[in-house]
Order: sequence, then structure tokens, then C-alpha cells
Amino acid sequence: MIIYPFITIILLGILLTYFYIARRLDIVDRPNERSSHLQPTIRGGGIIFPDAAILWFLLAGFQQPWAIGGLFVIALVSLFDDLWGTPRGLRFLVHLVAVSLLFLQLNIAGLPWYLLVSAYILTIGWINAFNFMDGINGITPFYSLAALGTFIYVNRHIGFIDAELLFFLVIAVVLFAWFNARKNARTFAGDVGSISMAFLLAWIMIALILKTGQPAWILLFAVYGIDSAITILARLRRKENIFRAHRSHLYQLLANEHQWPHLKVAILYALSQAIINIAVIFLVLQGIMTTPLFLAILAIIALTYIIIRINLEKAPAQQT
Repeated sequence: MIIYPFITIILLGILLTYFYIARRLDIVDRPNERSSHLQPTIRGGGIIFPDAAILWFLLAGFQQPWAIGGLFVIALVSLFDDLWGTPRGLRFLVHLVAVSLLFLQLNIAGLPWYLLVSAYILTIGWINAFNFMDGINGITPFYSLAALGTFIYVNRHIGFIDAELLFFLVIAVVLFAWFNARKNARTFAGDVGSISMAFLLAWIMIALILKTGQPAWILLFAVYGIDSAITILARLRRKENIFRAHRSHLYQLLANEHQWPHLKVAILYALSQAIINIAVIFLVLQGIMTTPLFLAILAIIALTYIIIRINLEKAPAQQT
């Protein structure tokens, strides 16, 4: 049996060692006109997320090697991007390779081509969406805990993935939250953290859908997914370059223009997703969830988001 305090000490040691190295190498985010922070902050503390999964891999008898390989590749290039920056084309290629390794592990290469293409688009889109949503203190750890907590509960009923992996990730996220979920964060996740966590959550989600044959589980990511999709559509309407950094997400409007505390916004996002997750768990496990109901729930969440966003855009911004 894994001794979780021992795992906690190892992961904390890894994180503190990274902080020391980051300070020496000046791996620091400094505020600019698009930033939601006001002081220099260590970038890349989310490196603890892939480290936790790799630690699980080493202690659990080298399970899921292709998925861990994909995680390692995408985490490594994301770390390079945090350190020096990487070309957009290279990042996309690495994401494609990493997701291909994940699909190889999950044995979905035999799907009809249109389903396989859809799986690539949704998975790579989710990874990038999660990365874009990592913009204020607390939002990545709180949202990740909402997702992981949901997966732990469902896993007890369905048994679709090794529970130890989920608990290792929870430990890593809680440790990261201690340094990130505060008014003045000591570290940000960086691309290595947000992209790795998105990859891990995609892995767990796909495993759940394959186990149950129920695509409605995708609603467990609805808050981030809808925010990202509608923000992209709004930016396209304004003829903006959607690949450029921006402050157009709803959470950014709340935190920047309307001066809501970061942790308040982060908790709102995580709590909203948790409420949705409770409803989805009930509907799926009770056998009530149908395709029309799934689409109706998705439409209601999207409409609620649009109404909130329109009202916020009309309201006068707070002066700093």
C-alpha cells in the first residue's frame, strides 16, 4: 500500500528544488499589460503535475507506458516553452505526437476515421483551452481538484482507472495550490503545468468514456470548454488573432476589468463545475442521461454563460 505522506514529502521536495533552480535561472513571469498579476512570480511550478504521474508510473509497476510517454513528451516541450519559447508549429506537432501515444495506449486507433479525427480535435483543443484558462491565481488547482474529486468518486463506482494515479495527482495539486492559491502567488503553473494537467485530465476522461460508452461525461469539462469556445467565437467576430495573448475570457473580465479577487473567481469556476458534475453523476449513474438531455444541459450552460458575459461587458469596469 502506498504511504501518501511519503509521496507528499517527495513531491514537496521536487517542488522546492524547482523553486531554487527557477530563482537561480530567473524563470520568472514579470507583469505586463496583459497580466493579471502585479509582481514577479516563479513560472513552471506546475511541473509537479507530470512529476506526480511519473512517480506513480515508477511505483505502480510501469503501467500505461505509452500514455506516460506522451505526457513526458508534451511536458518536456512545454517546459522548454516556459524557459525559452518554442515555435507554434513545433508545439502543435508535439501535441499531435503526445495525443497519438495516448490514443495508442487507450487502443482507439481502430475507430472510424471521422471519430478518430474528432477525438484528435477535441483532445488537442481541450489541452490548449485549459492552457488559456490558466491566467489567475487559484483557477488551475481549484478546477483540477473539482475534476479529480469527481473522477475519484466515479472511479469507486465504475473502476475505470488506477485510483492511485488520481490520489497522486490530488496530492500534487494540493501542494501547488498552497503556493499558487493566494493573493500574491509564489508560483504559476506555466505551460508545463497547465498543459500537462490538461493532458492528464483528457487521459482520465477518455478512459471513463471508453469504459462506460457514455459521451455525456464530457460535461465534466463544460465550464472551461464553453468559456474557451465562446471566447474564440467572440474574438473571431472582432477579427482578432486567436493565437495572440489576450484578456477576453470571462474570468479575465471578472478579475481585471471588474476587479474581483482572483481566488473568488477561481472558486466560482470550480464550484460551478462541481455543481454541474454532481448533476451529471446522478443522471448518468441513474441511467437517466440521454442524448437530447445532454444537448439540453449543454445549451443551458452555454446560454447562462452568454447572458452573464453580455451583462458584464455592458457594466462599467472598475477603476484601479
